[in-house]
Amino acid sequence: MLLFSRPVQQVATLPFVPIDDGFEVLLITSRGGGRWLLPKGWPPGGRDLVQTARREAEEEAGVVGRLHETPVGSYSYDKEMRQGYRVHCLVVVFPLLVEMHLLSWLEQHERQRRWGKLADVAAMVAHRNLAHLLSGLAADDGARLRAAMTAIDGAAVAESPRSAY
Repeated sequence: MLLFSRPVQQVATLPFVPIDDGFEVLLITSRGGGRWLLPKGWPPGGRDLVQTARREAEEEAGVVGRLHETPVGSYSYDKEMRQGYRVHCLVVVFPLLVEMHLLSWLEQHERQRRWGKLADVAAMVAHRNLAHLLSGLAADDGARLRAAMTAIDGAAVAESPRSAY
């Protein structure tokens, strides 16, 4: 199987909410599969990474909220394409403070969603490098998510262009 050596960029969203003892994170299943992952996708030409992250959260996970423009990290993995080749993907992860769950969304019949404590979700995800990123976020007791929340309450936020759903 052919593997392209140059990494291809993808964008993911880390949907989260604060709880009494830390944070909960939303995971979704892969299309038609049982692998747990974050909402992610390819940034189309001309669209910036932040807008792509917001779109993926809404389409794949059915959540909207306030997205921070600074990533909380990144991870890499090899993706097998339908055409029979593999690409090495570098995924940049943006935090999304969830404000609303949609009752109906684009991929609701193709995916499941599940909330879990930040400290627990690393054991659930399909990709080893994503698990490492989530473990790192939990190891610092959610400091990067707290920093994102502080910034979201301030000015470094990419506000959602829609005001009502």
